[in-house]
Amino acid sequence: MLVLGVFARRKRILRMFVLMLLGVVGLSSVVQANRMTTISSATPIGGITAQPTFGAQNSYADVVNRVAPAVVTVQSERRVRAAEQFPFMNDPFFRDFFGERFRNMPREPQERLQRGLGSGVIVRADGYLLTNHHVVDGSVNIRVELSDRRTYTAKVVGSDPPSDLALLKVEASGLPVLALGDSDRVRVGDVVLAVGNPLGVGQTVTLGIISAKGRSTGLSDGSFEDFLQTDAPINTGNSGGALVNTNGELIGINSQILSPSGGNIGLGFAIPANMAKSVMDQLLKTGKVRRGMIGVNIQPITSDLASSLGLPEVRGAIVSGVQPDGPAERAGIRRGDVILKLNGMPISDSNALRNQVARTQPGTEVTLTLLRDNREQDVRVTLGELPSERGRAAGEDGAGRGSDRGKLGLGLEPLTPQLAGRLNLPSNIQGLIVTEVDPVGPAAEAGVRQNDVIEEVNRQPVRSIADLEAAIQRSGTRPVLLLINRGGASIFLTVRPRQ
Repeated sequence: MLVLGVFARRKRILRMFVLMLLGVVGLSSVVQANRMTTISSATPIGGITAQPTFGAQNSYADVVNRVAPAVVTVQSERRVRAAEQFPFMNDPFFRDFFGERFRNMPREPQERLQRGLGSGVIVRADGYLLTNHHVVDGSVNIRVELSDRRTYTAKVVGSDPPSDLALLKVEASGLPVLALGDSDRVRVGDVVLAVGNPLGVGQTVTLGIISAKGRSTGLSDGSFEDFLQTDAPINTGNSGGALVNTNGELIGINSQILSPSGGNIGLGFAIPANMAKSVMDQLLKTGKVRRGMIGVNIQPITSDLASSLGLPEVRGAIVSGVQPDGPAERAGIRRGDVILKLNGMPISDSNALRNQVARTQPGTEVTLTLLRDNREQDVRVTLGELPSERGRAAGEDGAGRGSDRGKLGLGLEPLTPQLAGRLNLPSNIQGLIVTEVDPVGPAAEAGVRQNDVIEEVNRQPVRSIADLEAAIQRSGTRPVLLLINRGGASIFLTVRPRQ
């Protein structure tokens, strides 16, 4: 009995110990769970507050529902002349030689209809819509199909090749409209949706971000480009469609892609909505677009140019030529001036300046901030009107003789009236004609070409090889600034001489 009693007491003690142990473990688990829950909400860890993690937005269906009805398919037809399969059969001799079988063959190439496909955006409920100029260029018949399958015949109100925009009109009312957003407020990294009809498969929505702003591809007519770049997939047929933000506002008209294969590789470009609105308003009012003009040739500031000119920043646009009796000349602007601001707003590069001036109406007075002789000054310019067709001087023919001048990798000789006449250059040009270019020399790398005329080196006129060599010597280790006349047009180039 004594043994049994001792055993019973020990059994009770062991049971109590186990229960206490289980209680401690359970309490520890609860505390740990509470601690994890607290940390996931917001608990300072090492001085850093951990914030709750929320998943990215998993649906843009509401945005698409608002946007999609205002994006349309644009079908166009244009007449094209088919190539002749047997052009020699127009010659009577061959027709007689080959006999009756060939007498009934068509003498002239036949016309056929070529069909095109693009997209468009309804911008007014009474039937006005925007698309690309290249979607409807040369069309004899344009049909617009809405997302609900209604189809209308459209006419071109106006078209603007330099911006690649066109305004169409259909006879309808009460149409769904896509509101225009402020493209100037778009930021790199903003989420965007591209809506259109790629490859004719039907209305399609793709997702991406704004990859860059102020892009220029050099593919548009007139080079008035200020593209929004996006990685939202854009393909053939998306041209003229909508690029919208997550508020459902139109921020761009999809226009181009860059691709070695012709398919999407994430380099898509859209015309900003603010540019589209300006063009649309003018097309509505007059059927054409008027653009302002300063009357200068400009080029961007490179790092070497900034170094040669003593600029603290690589920004602005340098004046490489001034139109005689143009607005700039009347305002006192000179070749070599650097334009830093327009109406107090900094100019990032020559493309930005060209676009800002172009979208300002002719006759408007603007203030340009210039850098001249290392000193800023303001000049007031009354803008002229940019002609709709602009010619380009050319002069790539002719040859010369000379010897390599070492530090630049050029063959040079003084420009004579006879040489100027042979190259169709203006009679008042003086300098050194480039007769040879070392293909691996520093001048070739900088873009100097045969038959270029070097008028100035580091802002000083040069008339002889000795003038050139002296100017290079004075530059020391800095890049040499050359004023080049190429076919009658002036440009600045910087060359780093061999040491």
